[in-house]
Amino acid sequence: MIWNDHSKFEGSHAFLGASKYSWINYDDEHLISAYNNYTASQRGTILHAFAADCIKLGRKLKGSDTLSSYVNDAIGFGMDPEVILYYSQYCYGTADSISFRKEKGKETLRIHDLKTGIMPAHMEQLEVYAALFCLEYKKKPQDINIELRLYQNDDILIGNPTIEDIAPIMDKAIHYTKIISELEKEV
Repeated sequence: MIWNDHSKFEGSHAFLGASKYSWINYDDEHLISAYNNYTASQRGTILHAFAADCIKLGRKLKGSDTLSSYVNDAIGFGMDPEVILYYSQYCYGTADSISFRKEKGKETLRIHDLKTGIMPAHMEQLEVYAALFCLEYKKKPQDINIELRLYQNDDILIGNPTIEDIAPIMDKAIHYTKIISELEKEV
């Protein structure tokens, strides 16, 4: 058999593909909803890349919408976009924007996250980033100020977690990494 050449699709998955076969049970309304979520995710990826470019270039945006507020605040605070925070091969993530510097005499960690979807955002994601930062850069959460910001739906949610919030996440990252490492040795 000589197969047709579809090499341009290698590594990709179709929206109506076999690996995500649940679409065969959708009705029209569910299909439309699922497709709108899919395209919103793609738009979010593009907006994140655009925001990162604006931040890197120091190009503030006009307006007071979510994207403008996120970009302008990141530039104003001298933050770096799209920074990977790494504890182990099993535990890492990419902060949308982050900075660590002295503010008002104390080292301050800032992590901002741009949310472009409609699902409500959760501060726990940013707390995980803060825990990863502390683990990677050997900082004790009680020794630094931490400010976390979620930008979504033209609103800014601000959190200031304490050691009671961050230390348990750090402990779980360490503990779970050990468990997974042991499991991999058994394979």
